[in-house]
Amino acid sequence: MLDNLFFKQEMELSLIGLQNAGKTSLVNVVATGGYSEDMIPTVGFNMKKVTKGNVTIKLWDLGGQPRFRSMWERYCRAVSAIVYVVDAADPDNLSVSKSELHDLLSKSSLSGIPLLVLGNKIDKPGALSKQALTDEMGLKSITDREVCCFMISCKNSTNIDSVIDWLVKHSKSKS
Repeated sequence: MLDNLFFKQEMELSLIGLQNAGKTSLVNVVATGGYSEDMIPTVGFNMKKVTKGNVTIKLWDLGGQPRFRSMWERYCRAVSAIVYVVDAADPDNLSVSKSELHDLLSKSSLSGIPLLVLGNKIDKPGALSKQALTDEMGLKSITDREVCCFMISCKNSTNIDSVIDWLVKHSKSKS
């Protein structure tokens, strides 16, 4: 009982990215292990708590439509990490995605908060490689915080365990 009292970790994450990047799918795969083809776009935000081992993760799933992007900063303040989801198989939206990410990270209230970029939909033809996504999103130019990038597929659960491991390890280093 005392172990749980002292070693239970909590972390709060904001999942952001353009609409249709796969944020809600990611939440569902992490929470239930299940994937659904017919996701309904998030309007505003959803919150879900997920427990992995002794870590409880509060996930804020924020809408990616243009009218919700101004809310992102508010939900990213004081989180353990910002999780930015990118549709790696949608090259047409990469410049907008990069611009939104860099604009968000320029806010002084978010200074130093670690960034986890997830290139989703790697199961689709034409999906970018990790190197190409890193270059396209300008991740090397972000030097004021820890930046990590994983290529994932919510549909096939590819690399989801690695993402969860990174998050759990991250929560422990913060306590």
